[in-house]
Amino acid sequence: MTAAAYTDQGRGKALILVHGHPFDRSMWDPQVREFTATHRVIVPDLRGYGATPTLPGPAGSTLLGAFAEDILGLANSLGIDRFTLGGLSMGGQIVMECYDRFPERITRLLLADTFPAAETPEGKAARNAMADRLLREGMKGYADEVLDKMVAPYADPAVRSHVHRMMTSTAPEGAAAALRGRAERPDYRDLLTRITVPTLVVVGEDDEFTPVADAEAMHAAIPDSTLAVIPSSAHMPNLEQPELFNAAMWGLLER
Repeated sequence: MTAAAYTDQGRGKALILVHGHPFDRSMWDPQVREFTATHRVIVPDLRGYGATPTLPGPAGSTLLGAFAEDILGLANSLGIDRFTLGGLSMGGQIVMECYDRFPERITRLLLADTFPAAETPEGKAARNAMADRLLREGMKGYADEVLDKMVAPYADPAVRSHVHRMMTSTAPEGAAAALRGRAERPDYRDLLTRITVPTLVVVGEDDEFTPVADAEAMHAAIPDSTLAVIPSSAHMPNLEQPELFNAAMWGLLER
């Protein structure tokens, strides 16, 4: 992943943040501003998103394992041995895949608005159908449809505009490849019970994609975890309520 676009700011212990679908590294802007005073914050554009080119694997898919190896490659290229690793939504699933592959490199985990179970047969069909649609139609129709689930209808108009802009700026080829890859993801629920580092589970109070009950189940499964439910937010509480989200993150980083 040395050819990927990424932000690398600040000094101190490393914090790597992984964006969700179909976004880019700018979704972490409030956290970059907050934590660079005390940490080295690294925020990549995943392959096929933002300014990083699409490199799909077999059948036009990008498996979560490929994203995880990209994260490891970036850490290695930057000389970072140990780091806190966080992700939101698909980014959280990539974080779980990372912990499964190289737990010895990770000191803390942030799992935000994400879900550990494998995809259902119906979910696989839906993700592949959506991938076909994005390649056929582009991103705008999809972005218009899901905006009110990504961020709450009552969210700040500037936040809603930012999220819509990220979605419509994403390359359909990258988004489609990731959708096909996520359809084949493994079940991480047993992995959660084997996590041995401090972990923060975060969820927006009004998240419809990954409801509070999912976050509560993850918190119950992870031995050394805390749970933060962010009020007045949906699927992207880091953007919708950054002060509350950052306060929860400080609790993790200061442990």
